[in-house]
Amino acid sequence: MLTKEFHYELPPELIAQEPVTPRDHSRLFIVNAKRKTQNIKYEHLHFYDIENELSHGDVLVFNDSKVFPARLRGQKETGGRIEVLLLEEQAPDTWTALLKPGKGSEGMTIAFAESLTAKVSGRDEEVFTLQFNHSGNELAKLIDDIGEAPTPPYIKQAPKDLQKYQTIYADKRGSVAAPTAGFHFTEGLMKKLEAKGVQFEYVTLHVGLGTFQPVKETEAEKHQMHSERYSVDPDTWQRISRAKGEGRRIIPVGTTSCRLLETLAANPDTLSGMTDLYILPGYKFRFIDSLITNFHLPNSTLLMLVAAFLGTKLKDPEQGIKLIKKIYTEAVAKKYSFYSFGDAMFIE
Repeated sequence: MLTKEFHYELPPELIAQEPVTPRDHSRLFIVNAKRKTQNIKYEHLHFYDIENELSHGDVLVFNDSKVFPARLRGQKETGGRIEVLLLEEQAPDTWTALLKPGKGSEGMTIAFAESLTAKVSGRDEEVFTLQFNHSGNELAKLIDDIGEAPTPPYIKQAPKDLQKYQTIYADKRGSVAAPTAGFHFTEGLMKKLEAKGVQFEYVTLHVGLGTFQPVKETEAEKHQMHSERYSVDPDTWQRISRAKGEGRRIIPVGTTSCRLLETLAANPDTLSGMTDLYILPGYKFRFIDSLITNFHLPNSTLLMLVAAFLGTKLKDPEQGIKLIKKIYTEAVAKKYSFYSFGDAMFIE
């Protein structure tokens, strides 16, 4: 399967630079994929209209991971500037990270504000290991004090208020990129859904390099997913599993929740650990019934996952790829907003 099959052209002006206010006023592209291929229907609504698309007993599964200010700006021993994007904590004083620039960085010490320093103690391809001069809660506080919102490079100006790059239900600190499909939910909308009898469940997958790393391989299957840490409360998993057994719709809010649920479907006794699940067209979904997601970058693992889900719905992987291309062409023509702060899609 060629990576270029997932390419599309996007006018730069359709890349959202900030969230809509209020957030549930973003647009919603509904894809009814319950019918045969030739009868698939689109609807163009607003996200608050999702209330009418959900029913009593439906289960929305949210990723409650919380973004922390993972971008640090430091100085090399030579005086040159360097940018650090923290990825995952390995020990109380040790993190993996991306460095920009990274060339020639092994063994050097980076100085940050507040007398914080880190030594580059290892490297695995583009991922470096940093050992800091502080650890634990003290290190976390320093990172929170001097760090910046780790927004993607296509967002020209990172928000000074990290809450703009956070879901309203974010709880467990650990992500370096937001689970952005959840951006569209407001307290008012969630109260309406709760009153309707929609069930809310919260799982945790800390978004790291696995989610946002671009696919550079010509053949998509050769891409190596990096592992990301997850955890699910046993009672939560029991409730979700019971709902699935009762035939109720399981609807992950975003691709991270989707990957976590599919990971658990294959390994139901492992409620915490690491997942590198890579979902491509041809994958047979075991657990989810519908999907809420944003519009993703060309050639990305996230776009491939959505195409795979459409292929499962249509019982034909090739048709899933064709359909995602049609959907994205339609979204561009209708001038939807794309990427992290952009509009949403609901695949029924």
